[in-house]
Amino acid sequence: MSKTTNLDWFTTHRSTLNKAIDACNNRYAWTAYIESPSSKIHGKEPPAQGKARFEAMLNRDFSLTMPGEIGRVGEEVSPYTREPLGISYPQIDVQALYQAMGKGKEAWADAPLDIRFGVCLEILHRCSQQLFENAHATMHTSGQSFIMAFAGSGANALDRGLEALAYAYKAMQDVPASATWQRRFGSEPEVCLEKQYKPMPVGIGAVICCATFPLWNGYPALMASLATGNPVVMKAHPNATLPVAMLVKTCREVLTEAGFDPNLVTLAADTRKEPVAKALLAHDDTAIVDFTGSPTFGHWIEQHCAHLQVYTETAGCNSVVIESTHNLSAMATAIAQSLCQASAQMCTSVQNIHIPASGIVAEGRQISFDEVAGAIVEAVNQLLAKPEQAAFLCGTLVNDDISATIARLREEGAKAGRVLRDSTPYSHPEFSQARTATPLILEVSQQDKALYSQELFGPISFIIKGRSSEDCLDAASADAAQYGAITSHVYSTDDDFIQRAQKSFNRSGASLACNLINMPINFAAAYSDFHVTGLNPAGTACLTDLAFVTRRFRIVQNKVMQA
Repeated sequence: MSKTTNLDWFTTHRSTLNKAIDACNNRYAWTAYIESPSSKIHGKEPPAQGKARFEAMLNRDFSLTMPGEIGRVGEEVSPYTREPLGISYPQIDVQALYQAMGKGKEAWADAPLDIRFGVCLEILHRCSQQLFENAHATMHTSGQSFIMAFAGSGANALDRGLEALAYAYKAMQDVPASATWQRRFGSEPEVCLEKQYKPMPVGIGAVICCATFPLWNGYPALMASLATGNPVVMKAHPNATLPVAMLVKTCREVLTEAGFDPNLVTLAADTRKEPVAKALLAHDDTAIVDFTGSPTFGHWIEQHCAHLQVYTETAGCNSVVIESTHNLSAMATAIAQSLCQASAQMCTSVQNIHIPASGIVAEGRQISFDEVAGAIVEAVNQLLAKPEQAAFLCGTLVNDDISATIARLREEGAKAGRVLRDSTPYSHPEFSQARTATPLILEVSQQDKALYSQELFGPISFIIKGRSSEDCLDAASADAAQYGAITSHVYSTDDDFIQRAQKSFNRSGASLACNLINMPINFAAAYSDFHVTGLNPAGTACLTDLAFVTRRFRIVQNKVMQA
């Protein structure tokens, strides 16, 4: 690529930004990036080149240097091959890193908006040209299937980054550069003031990425902070450092070409034994923290970092309430797909399925609780009947802890109720050593709340027998308020029940989807779906609304009286 000016980048990508802003304003279906890795779209060379570039990074130092480097770390192990990736990354001294990050912040803060946004748009564009190597990197660190890694952790995550950039641009464009102000005070001569307004960054943003979808909050958090003038340090999970390191390398290359200090974006790699996240949060120059990951650490951040701007997305008890349905098979398949997709290692995966003990009306006839539960189990079995389909849907387990959780819940669930479907490994058609597991489905009652009232990460779900449909609704919405929910679903043919359900879940701070079939119900659409509400314990941030960007900058003003 020939070297261009950063102002040209804004001009080049302006139509993409405008389209993103329009999509946000009108909430329609759109993507700026290709979601399919099909060679029919890309040709045969890009997929092969992407795989080769990924393989070339294995078993060597990652090509990245950091200020304050004190050594190299790396402990990623592929969930597919069970072999170490052998990649090492810079281990940093936090104080030295922050000193270096501060050197270029003034020039970045003073840069015109078109320059800053042009740099950010170019970063997203270059990352979109690396989707194949990113897919392999994500697959062999986070355990996603190749298709999921390409789309969900590639194109869809990039869309979330562009969405955040669109909101940042909208917010900053709302501040005029200058104004003339005139007024008379009493009998005094009229005064005239020339006022200038300048958005100012608040400080360094620390982005703490998760192991299973490392760039899902990585792109939007980076874009929201960097575009508004703040340096960013990306703290990768030790299990999934490579996708984040690739992003940081791209950022630093673009910043350098634009004439800015590359240390405006840095990488903090660590190990499980020597974590660095709390040191980043404790530094005086940290002003913003974006976190996606476990509720345990997320809630610790919320409680102990009140002096910072805190944007969290953790987890909740995502639920389905089944009151009735027009199409039992399609409903069961939609729910089953959520139980299987990415081995339920998604923040949108369904966990708790509430069904009244008396059963439901389906397609005009009364069917029993056991028939509904059986339809869901059978739908899972059908989806996973072929190893190729199981690999496409499930991917692998990101770590051995999930296998231990499955074993524990199998035993505890059997004591409390029934094991409707046991979890077993499936044979991956390409990787014989892949760490795999199919969904464990347990039948319990509402009295067994201790089992299901927290997120159980991985392919574990509960079919919960309630006294009535209203009882199921009350229980599920109450759990959303108390324990959090990122997605909630209702299936009903009764308009009045749907309206009651919407009010009940909305009062609990949860969004609700009704009667979704013939689509992945886990899917959260950038530019249309507000992902996480910030109104229940599942997180404080929304991807993406204006609140996600507006507090990342403040406005100073200068006013001068004219003679």
